[in-house]
Amino acid sequence: MILSVRDLKVSFRTDDGIVRAIDGVSFDLAEGEILGVVGESGSGKTVSLLAVMGLITDPNAVIEGSIRYKGRELVGLPASELRLLRGNEIAMIFQDPMTALTPVYTIGWQIAEQIRAHQRISKAAAMKRVEELLAEVNFPNPHEAMSRYPHQLSGGMRQRAVIAMALSCSPALLVADEPTTALDVTVQAGILDLVRKLRATHNSAVVFITHDMGVVSELADRVMVMYAGRIVERGSRQDLFADSLHPYTRALLGSIPPLTGDKPHRLPAIPGSPPSLLRLPKGCAFAPRCPVRYEPCDLGKPALGDGNHAAACFRTAQP
Repeated sequence: MILSVRDLKVSFRTDDGIVRAIDGVSFDLAEGEILGVVGESGSGKTVSLLAVMGLITDPNAVIEGSIRYKGRELVGLPASELRLLRGNEIAMIFQDPMTALTPVYTIGWQIAEQIRAHQRISKAAAMKRVEELLAEVNFPNPHEAMSRYPHQLSGGMRQRAVIAMALSCSPALLVADEPTTALDVTVQAGILDLVRKLRATHNSAVVFITHDMGVVSELADRVMVMYAGRIVERGSRQDLFADSLHPYTRALLGSIPPLTGDKPHRLPAIPGSPPSLLRLPKGCAFAPRCPVRYEPCDLGKPALGDGNHAAACFRTAQP
């Protein structure tokens, strides 16, 4: 396994109390595998992967558990050693490319800086590599694009520039945090093709964070569904879409417009809102919104079952 996370917990001290953003998350990722992570906003998708990247630097944050990359423990690793890994072996595509890029430098300069931070290479060679990368992510005129500032590019082009930066050192592990959000479908398709190409070319493992179940169905090998800081279901893409076990997963899938058959008058919606992480229910966090809730759901938190396809649900656990 290239990445092994065990019992990861992330909490933040606030004036109102302890916010438990991640509560006992465990998963593995093999080389060349694409893991889709889905769930509503606030479910813990991004925080869990920021912890993997070592990018949670808030002094009020407490990180517990184990994160092993190629057998090396990352929790507690000095910042200087983490910097050698980030951008080189582990890279991240951030959700908002406008804030991920520095507005006062050209994209060519920024990508070249990333390359030279991790490789002993001349400035000229780095810029040549930048031009190759921009061509790889389908910039129409890579040489000209190198001299452009972020504000001179469209949203799709900025996202491609951020992807080029993430791919610059051929990382073994790529974390993509909703890279297709707010992009039109044709640009989305191009970005998904780039992720597939990264795996095919470098055998890189990919963690793809998204709200879009359609993207998951196209891209992921395995899927991890999160709710209120916990994994509520995990399994292969085929198992999850053909026979989902958790009511939350079924609700997410039910909200997708059908491609065939009669057009529904109104798409199903999940009632209510995700719970506050300051005041989680005593039992199952999804219970207040669950259509199949019954007495055990209010008494304790269901554990995630064993096996390749499992769900944290008392109903699923019934014989």
